[in-house]
Amino acid sequence: MANVSLLLFLLFLSLSSGGNLIMANGQKTWCVAKPSSDQATLLANLNYACSQVDCRILQKGCPCSYPDNLMNHASIAMNLYYQSRGKNHWNCDFRASGIVVVTDPSYGNCIYA
Repeated sequence: MANVSLLLFLLFLSLSSGGNLIMANGQKTWCVAKPSSDQATLLANLNYACSQVDCRILQKGCPCSYPDNLMNHASIAMNLYYQSRGKNHWNCDFRASGIVVVTDPSYGNCIYA
């Protein structure tokens, strides 16, 4: 029952913070693109984030280049930006198209920092 209460509390925090979960206990967090984001927004996020941080990890042949789609690349770039800016929830907003998650989105050899 305690786990259910904690989950409901975290859901409340997420909803009350505009969808961005704020963790005060030092829990590891990542920033990813919301699945509902349109292609133009994802492209703008990718371009902006990569103008601010090193996105070489997305280059062809690098661990995070596959799958080669906009959702994947934008999420990785947005997370690089978020991590480099101190992991503040506002650094994952991207005009309400980003969301902070507590489940590691890493896959295969692509490790989200």
